[in-house]
Amino acid sequence: MEVYRYKAIDGFGRIQNGKVDAVNIADLESRLGKMGLDLVNYKELKSRGPNVTGRGTTRRDLITFCFHLEQTGRAGVPILESLVDLRDSTENPRLREVIAAMIESIEGGKTLSQAMQDFPAVFNNIFSSLVKAGEQSGEIADVFFNIGENLKWQDEQAAQTKKLLMYPMFVGSVVIGVVFFLMIYLVPELLKFVKTMGQELPMHTKALIVVSNIFVKYWYLILFIPILLVVLLMVGIKVSPTIHYKVDQFKLNIPVIGPILKKIILTRLASFFAMMYASGITIIDCIRTGEEIVGNKVIEEAMRQVGQNIADGATLSNSFEATGLFPPLVLRMIRVGENTGALENSLINISYFYTRDVKESIGKLQSMIEPTMTLILGAIIGWVMFSVLGPIYDLITKVKI
Repeated sequence: MEVYRYKAIDGFGRIQNGKVDAVNIADLESRLGKMGLDLVNYKELKSRGPNVTGRGTTRRDLITFCFHLEQTGRAGVPILESLVDLRDSTENPRLREVIAAMIESIEGGKTLSQAMQDFPAVFNNIFSSLVKAGEQSGEIADVFFNIGENLKWQDEQAAQTKKLLMYPMFVGSVVIGVVFFLMIYLVPELLKFVKTMGQELPMHTKALIVVSNIFVKYWYLILFIPILLVVLLMVGIKVSPTIHYKVDQFKLNIPVIGPILKKIILTRLASFFAMMYASGITIIDCIRTGEEIVGNKVIEEAMRQVGQNIADGATLSNSFEATGLFPPLVLRMIRVGENTGALENSLINISYFYTRDVKESIGKLQSMIEPTMTLILGAIIGWVMFSVLGPIYDLITKVKI
């Protein structure tokens, strides 16, 4: 929304001056016309656009948004009326503000996709591009259905990724907490008794004493140095593209977790590619958009290379194969899709296959994490007990009755 100072003439020929909010000049003339005024001159004072950003709008809100516009679109309800109904019924105040601003923009002469582009925090470039393609093809309801289904899939993938990361972090935090408790509180108390026995301590007990002393004296360093390193790494990722690339490369090479992350990225890429291609967006534009959504610099660079190869005349399958990053299954399905003219179906099959594979891989990983963490914790506790109780047992066996 912009603020305009206007000079207008009313029905009696008198000059009227004032200020009014409007999306653009056409909207300004429309608003003044409703007031019985004819615009003579105007001056733009300031923009109020940043006041309505839509930040705080969730993926669930967008799913509801797409479902509503898809259903009303199939019923033949005009876009403006659909948006008015959605504005009055939505519970999220941030989304309500965005929809209200979009209504004003459309009344001012913009299309729906153009109105969406004013709010990139809510409707990203992919969203608005798909809606624009739907407007041009006349299949806007189908576009909203596909976007809604994709958003539901994204929500599921986000939950799977969170499950992959949160469970190891939680269990690891418990193990670290137990280790700190043992080394800082329990072990020093037990070792006080062991030291009073006056006998030669075994090597593993001496090692335990050294480790416990390090924890007691430098617990703050042990606790805060990893946090500091993580903060420095995050800063380095933002500042240096090279560091960002190396970190993303390392993520893909982490044993067990790396392949799962790669499958998640490929699933997201195939799903978006299929949806955009089905909406009539060119392959080159699909590739360029794919660079934005992968979220990994290594695969982003690979997608950029794919786009360059296609621009030079190579086929899609050969371009993907040249990067060396994509598995044979992906290459084979893309090649079959090219040869049969059913590239969209091939990409959907890739997405379906990897979605199922990711679920199974996460389930297997979680089943491995629990016993592994239990073994680690058991080994630490066993070391502590053996180092403390071993000398006591040796002393008891030497006592003559």
